[in-house]
Amino acid sequence: MLLRLPESVSEAQECMAEGAVPIGGATLVWAGWQRDGFPEQAMSLRNLPEANVLARGALGAAVVLGRIDDRVPEVLHRAAATVGTGAVRRTATVGGNIVGSTLRCLLPAALVLTARARVLDRDRVFETDLAEVVAKNHLLLSLHWPEPVASSYRKLPAEAGGPPPFVVAAAVHTPDDAPARLHVAVRDGYDVLADDVPCHTGSDEAIAALGATPLGTLHSTAWQVVRDHVTDLLNRPVGRSPQ
Repeated sequence: MLLRLPESVSEAQECMAEGAVPIGGATLVWAGWQRDGFPEQAMSLRNLPEANVLARGALGAAVVLGRIDDRVPEVLHRAAATVGTGAVRRTATVGGNIVGSTLRCLLPAALVLTARARVLDRDRVFETDLAEVVAKNHLLLSLHWPEPVASSYRKLPAEAGGPPPFVVAAAVHTPDDAPARLHVAVRDGYDVLADDVPCHTGSDEAIAALGATPLGTLHSTAWQVVRDHVTDLLNRPVGRSPQ
């Protein structure tokens, strides 16, 4: 197998045109390739500057999860920190987790940030939403989002080898100086649900509004986790994170 390491968008597009398979951090594809056979060509974006950004409001697809720190919002930082083991986080990438994984541990966090995806195609770079990226298995270059007022993330404990743990992510945004809105996303099994509601009148009203969205159909235990999580976030002093 020839591993190609493009250093520009045009080189990456050339690799795609010649059939190179994107590998992310290779933590998910390697076992399958060992079982089913290796492709003739693979492509990593680890040398592509556009895929390695790590800054306020932006995160590259080739960034390994272990590098994600407090330059990104709390919800995304904490989501990355809970993926797998330290060894996994040193190799698994943002793009591999969101596009290549069935668990998509970072997806709820990215959704509540209202992140947009910058995507590489054979003849262009374009921006789209995360739903299209996941549905069409696009080659992700980077994520970009407006900074939230506050955010938080929680993953429930789970037994190794069992069902995926329940995850809840939340963020508060004030778009264009409009009243604040609460964005909440959960992963329940392999399903991800997300919605947003006004939250400027307080946590009780926000939770009642969430109850009228698809999130309100969660089973009672999960719904209680969401309620507690939202209450804690909305009652947190602005600008403070839990210690």
